[in-house]
This record gives sequence, structure tokens and C-alpha cells, in this order.
Amino acid sequence: MPRSFIDLSIYLENGVLSDPPAFAPHIDYVTHQDSPEQIAAFFPGLRKGDLPDGEGWAAETVRLSTHNGTHLDAPYHFHSTMNKALGQAERSTTIDEVPLEWCFQPGVKLDFRHLPDGHVVTAREVEVELERIQHTLQPLEIVVVNTRAGDRYGQADYLSAGCGMGYEATMYLLERGVRLTGTDAWSWDAPFVHTAKKYEATRDPSLIWEGHKAGRDIGYCHLEKLHKLESLPADGFYISCFPHKIRGASAGWTRAVAIFDDALMPKHKQA
Repeated sequence: MPRSFIDLSIYLENGVLSDPPAFAPHIDYVTHQDSPEQIAAFFPGLRKGDLPDGEGWAAETVRLSTHNGTHLDAPYHFHSTMNKALGQAERSTTIDEVPLEWCFQPGVKLDFRHLPDGHVVTAREVEVELERIQHTLQPLEIVVVNTRAGDRYGQADYLSAGCGMGYEATMYLLERGVRLTGTDAWSWDAPFVHTAKKYEATRDPSLIWEGHKAGRDIGYCHLEKLHKLESLPADGFYISCFPHKIRGASAGWTRAVAIFDDALMPKHKQA
């Protein structure tokens, strides 16, 4: 089969609901017609008409959080320490320190689109889904979760849509050697609006960000705001998701891509 690609990333763009409004990205565009004065600052005496067709360059200025767009969260985002369950807590890895081998591995898709908004996925539900797709997890495989939120991206209910991965579901993956996961929802955890209701009723703080906080016990990364996961099969593809190298940061933007190429797959996975 010839190599093929599926882009799993959303756009960075203005005016599309991808984050709470206070955290939304903003892009200022400079067009070819806007920029001749910028060029003239480098070349005194230059006039717009001196440039070919009177055009300068195009450029953009972006106001951005490291968690805008499709991005990879580092263990440092979740907690200051990680790997407590592996023997001793240690300083959490920042995005510039994430092992590159974590970011290019065979992918596995768990389909949880049928689960209701706000549902917290359990370890047993992960196990049942793996049984359904007849897949045995291997260390370092990248596990992505297809939720109802993927179909709601850009819509008014996107931030409240989809299920989330709970502590025990996340640990189920990590204990089997998975170190990078992903979701098409705004967060790996259940949407805050649903968790807030549970917290109000129980006053149990362990419900808050429980999937993220699994990183205290075993350090891992996850992708958020993936796209087109419904286009993927359960397995048989690679995922590439190298993050931007931002020193000491909690996350980095990535162009997440699924790659289909028999030459990349283990022999037992090839058709």
C-alpha cells in the first residue's frame, strides 16, 4: 500500500470556538499590501511602487497559549513531580525534554463516541474496547480516544461535549507501557462543567482533573483537540506528533498526523 496521511490537527484560527473565550488564540494578519512600509524601514528611500507589483511580504502575529490548537501536554503540565508509583517522585518533564521516541509510534484508537457527555471512562471500559477491537497494548503505542466532542468542534457545545478519561483508565494504559495518549475533546478529563456538578454534590477534590493527575504516579503526555479520529481504524497506522521545542514549557503545538505505511508496521500487523 502506498504511504498515505490523515491530518489529525485542528486549525489555529480566529473566530472558531476551540477554547473558553478568555483563552482563545488571536491572529493578526499582515498582507502583501500592508507591508511595504515594513520593508522600507530596512531600505531607506524605497517606495511601494519600487517593489514587484507593489507588494511586500505576508506575515502574521499570533497571541497564543501553548494549549491552543492541537497540542501535546508534557508531564509538567499535570504536576510538578511524576513517577511516584515507579519508586520515587522526580521532577516532571517539560515539553522540550519529552523523549522524541514517544512521539512517533504505532497508534491505537479507542471509540467512545457512544458514551454520554461528562462520562468518566473506567479501566474496565478500556479493557472491553480493547477486546472489541482485538488489540493487545504494546509499550509506547500511542492511544487516542474518539469521543463525541470530535463531531462538535467549533460548535457552541464543544467545550462540554464528550467523555473523559478517569484516573484508573489512564493508569490502565500507563501500567502497560503507554506514554502518550490523545483525545479529540478539549481535555483528556471529562469536561469541567460536568465535573463541577459532581464536585458540588460530593465535595470530593479527587474528581478534579483525575486523568491528568495520573501523571503524578507515572509520567506521560497527551494530545488534546485532535481531529478526524473517526477516519481512523482501530490500529494499523503510525502517529507523528513532535511538539514545538519551547524551553521549560508545559505544552507545545504539534501537527499530529496519522501515517499509513506497511513498511512502518510490525510484521504481524502487515496485511
